[in-house]
Amino acid sequence: MSLPKPLSTDRTFYIAGAGIAGLTLALALAKFGATVIVLERNAAVSEFGAGLQISPNARRVLSVLGLDKDLRAKSLEPEGIDVYPYGRKKPLVTLSLGQTIQQRYGDPYLVMHRADLVEVLHKACRRFANIDIVFNVRAWDAVSHARGASVTADEISGQGRSGRAFAVVGADGVHSFTRTSLLEGAAAKYTGVAAWRALVPIDDLKSVLATDRTSLLLAPGFHTVAYPLPHRRQFNLAMFAKLPLNHTKTENAPSSPILPRQWRQSGRIDAIMRAAKGLWGFWPLYTVQTPIWSRGAIGILGDAAHAMEPFQAQGAAMAIEDAAVLAPLLMTEADANTAFRRFEAMRRDRVTHVARTSHRNGTLFHLPAPLSFGRDLVLALQGKNGHLNRLDWLYDYKINPETGAPTAVIAHP
Repeated sequence: MSLPKPLSTDRTFYIAGAGIAGLTLALALAKFGATVIVLERNAAVSEFGAGLQISPNARRVLSVLGLDKDLRAKSLEPEGIDVYPYGRKKPLVTLSLGQTIQQRYGDPYLVMHRADLVEVLHKACRRFANIDIVFNVRAWDAVSHARGASVTADEISGQGRSGRAFAVVGADGVHSFTRTSLLEGAAAKYTGVAAWRALVPIDDLKSVLATDRTSLLLAPGFHTVAYPLPHRRQFNLAMFAKLPLNHTKTENAPSSPILPRQWRQSGRIDAIMRAAKGLWGFWPLYTVQTPIWSRGAIGILGDAAHAMEPFQAQGAAMAIEDAAVLAPLLMTEADANTAFRRFEAMRRDRVTHVARTSHRNGTLFHLPAPLSFGRDLVLALQGKNGHLNRLDWLYDYKINPETGAPTAVIAHP
């Protein structure tokens, strides 16, 4: 990894959150020689949810950080995406991934379990003596001042700690304390859509779903994403449907997907529901739109800054990109405020466009007849590489590790 010469190698950073965003940033900063303290409320690294998809724009960042071997050991490079309109027995089209993606963008497209990615990042962080991950943090606070920030934290054990930092970065997710309290930013907004996620044995669904490809099952009012996780001998399943806000409360949360009634059945959906019975986890979807990403030496990245709907599978990818852009700025700018301002200027338009693309996909996935017929006709006519022609701007985004800037600005369509 070619690194810029930092103004100072003794800079100290506090990061709130040991998830994908926080650990990627910690690793990127540590490679510059910075001292990094990660504050995590849980007792160990963990990730809620199940699977995630890592597209080439994020994969190349992880490769530059030296994670290629570990990623390959715990992921799958699917050959394509089988698209099934509701009730269809065979795919309408199989969208290209695999070698096509590798040859087109220079990096592969992966699917893996979220916990496996977090563990890969955590393992890499443990190799650096200049990264300290503090678990069981009960509460913490930070105050920005002219020469950085002051941080205090209390652990569950009762032990307290305090320190000075060049910058404090909130990587604390969609309901970020950093955003809502320290920056007085906007609360997350419920989208009106909920996800149900499950992991089931591969053998239980291999007769209805491909074991080397991702499957996208479209339906009026809902859709399903499924892909194999060979390392775990499981299929990752995610179903998405509209759900009123009052049903998202813990006491009202449905234990299995609530799907709109259809005038005909889908044998594939029925098989999925049988295989995942009793295994579903409930996850209401929230987004974040906030005008404030930083104030002085305190800033945010990833879901804390721009949580989006998952219908382009880019939430984790955007967090990984964020870390690759922010780390060089924090190490080379004279002050944290300037670094955060430049970071926002370089990232806001891109993540906003990705969020809009994700939202549009969600609408298209759930179209009822006859509108769905038009959607399906377009998909069929565009063929197996149609999605890549639409998404070159997304997948071919390359970040210069010396500046944090994209090496080429690809125009939005």
